[in-house]
Amino acid sequence: MSHQFATYLKLSLEILIFSVFLNTKMPVNSYPNELENRRIINREIASLIEKEKQQQEREISQEIIYLPDTKDEKIFQSLINKAIETNLKQTGFGEIIQTVATDFLGSQYQAGLLDRSPQETLVISLQKFDCVLFVESVIAIARSIASQDYNYDNFTKNVVEQRYSQGKMIDYCSRLHYFSHWIADNQKRNLVTNITADLGGTTIQKKLDFMTTNRNSYAQLKNEHNYQCITNVEKSLEQLNFNYIPTQNVRSIYERLQPGDIIGIATNIKGLDFTHTGLVYQDERGNIGLIHASPAGQVVIASDLQDYVQNVRNAIGIVVARPHLN
Repeated sequence: MSHQFATYLKLSLEILIFSVFLNTKMPVNSYPNELENRRIINREIASLIEKEKQQQEREISQEIIYLPDTKDEKIFQSLINKAIETNLKQTGFGEIIQTVATDFLGSQYQAGLLDRSPQETLVISLQKFDCVLFVESVIAIARSIASQDYNYDNFTKNVVEQRYSQGKMIDYCSRLHYFSHWIADNQKRNLVTNITADLGGTTIQKKLDFMTTNRNSYAQLKNEHNYQCITNVEKSLEQLNFNYIPTQNVRSIYERLQPGDIIGIATNIKGLDFTHTGLVYQDERGNIGLIHASPAGQVVIASDLQDYVQNVRNAIGIVVARPHLN
């Protein structure tokens, strides 16, 4: 017997028992009373359905595949030990982010790390990164250091909180696939603030439908449920304002950027918001660059942010989000 069918039988039985209870315990010899009984039954049915939905979500979360890698744990612990020895927690949050990011210089870039399994899997990787995974991992470690919470499992929870809608990993659709959605959802939970508009950004209309338009490029979208769910997500994103700093104006905002600010590189590709992301890197002379997991092969520092953006194909500018402790 499948889990879904067993759930259906259980729910149906509960509804039937409750209906019988009402009809035997309450007078139903008048039409108004009968209508009221039906309203009560309907409310109870809705309550039972909602409770069952919440239970299913809890069970799905418990069934999430996560295969911890001891190498990742060792890397995490090594970074924590270094942070404790240097008293890194006493610096600003942005400086903590930048310091952690530089510890990964030279680490290998690998695309598609989050999509290797047909079932949504919690991917934690401190050995290889794509651009978003790099940003998420670095900020999650920085949160551990700043809050003096050195537990590896709590670090993974920090990753989940950033990566998934409302901080809850349920399925493929709960992942924040569009980076503008990632920023907006994290902002709702006080994890980041989108400061692009404050920096003088330009607002444009941008319909996000790249994933469903290019369905064949996403293995998980062969599943009809995933496809319909992502379609609904894209419709909900129509309400988001897309604000960006044009490429030619990036250098003019350097003095207002901080180490560890999140940079999304906006694109003119139809249906897509960003093609790359990284973190602001400020060197000892105050120059503003970008530290990122580069598709060219590894984690590197681009010495000048605007120069880098100008060389990204189809780039139109940047969006800036500032991480902070919640």
